[in-house]
Amino acid sequence: MHAVMPIVQSHIETISGKALSPLLPALARLRVEVFRAWPYLYDGSAQYEHRYLDAYASAPGGAFVVCRDGAEIVGAATCVPMAEGQAEVRDAFLAAGRDPAQVCYFGESVLRPAYRGQGIGVAFFAAREAHARQLGLSEAAFCAVDRAPDDPRRPPDYVPLDGFWTRRGYVKQPDLHVTFSWQEVDATAEVANRLTFWTRRL
Repeated sequence: MHAVMPIVQSHIETISGKALSPLLPALARLRVEVFRAWPYLYDGSAQYEHRYLDAYASAPGGAFVVCRDGAEIVGAATCVPMAEGQAEVRDAFLAAGRDPAQVCYFGESVLRPAYRGQGIGVAFFAAREAHARQLGLSEAAFCAVDRAPDDPRRPPDYVPLDGFWTRRGYVKQPDLHVTFSWQEVDATAEVANRLTFWTRRL
C-alpha cells in the first residue's frame, strides 16, 4: 500500500510557452516512470519523451498543468488544441466525420502513486478544461489504451479509471479510436496498441 502524502491546491499551476522549457527533463522522466506501469507498460526513454513533450511546449495553444511537492514535480497533465497536435489524433477525428478544429486534446495525465486519491486528478482536468475554454474551444478529448480484461499482465488490484472519467462528464466513444506503437516492458519490438477516445462538451 502506498503512503498518502499531503499536498495542497496551491502546488498546482498551468504553465505554457517558454516557461515550460526548463521543466521538460523532469517531466520526461516522470512520464517514463508512470507509464511503465499497467495499463501502458511503456518502456520508454527520457530522451524520446523530451522531444515528445517539446512539441506540446512549442505549440502556441499548448499547456502543462504541473503538480509540485516543494520543488519536485510529482505529476503533470498536458493539453493542446487538436489542430496543433499530433496528426494521428486529428486524422482519427476526421475519419470519423468530426471536426477537430474546436477540440482540445488532453495528451496525458501522470501522477506518482503516493499522491493519488487526493483530488489532484480532478484538478488536472479542471485546469485543462479552463485552458481550453480560454482558447475558445468547445470540446475536450483524450484517449486511453484498450486492454483485454483477461490480459495476464493486469494487476489483480487494478481499478479502471472509467468511473472517474464518467463522473467528470466524459463519454466513451467506442467507434472513435487511434493506434499508436510503443516499446512495451519485456517486448522485443514496438507493439501497436489501439486507444479509444473519451469526449466532453465544454
